[in-house]
Amino acid sequence: MSGSAAALHVVPTSPLPDPEVPERAARRRFTAEYKLRVLREADTDAGAGEIGALLRREGLYSSHLTTWRRQREQGALAALTPKKRGRSAGPVSPLARRVAELEREKARLERRLKQAETIIEVQKKVSEILGIPLKTSDDAGSGS
Repeated sequence: MSGSAAALHVVPTSPLPDPEVPERAARRRFTAEYKLRVLREADTDAGAGEIGALLRREGLYSSHLTTWRRQREQGALAALTPKKRGRSAGPVSPLARRVAELEREKARLERRLKQAETIIEVQKKVSEILGIPLKTSDDAGSGS
């Protein structure tokens, strides 16, 4: 009976992988050395099955090899280094820099003008409520 009890004992294998999938996959970046190493290994492998095994082991696609080979032909290690993504900054002319500076200054002055006009409106309303007459610019210039 002890033999049948041992047969029922189940040994757990490896833990279950996490089924949670990341919300957005991270973009992979490959160094030039890594690309060259994979290309050398792919070039030494003769059969298509061996290249497929290499791609599966490294988690790559055949398009990676095609792109990297083209880059290698264009200029070896310099062509394999990753390019900076996004818009290029481009040279900024002194006139464009001056225009941007003047636009910022104009926006700042417009904000200050709006604030001053708001303060004047509040002063008018307060003087009206309290019954205090305000001096206008016409009264100051008449001299009476």
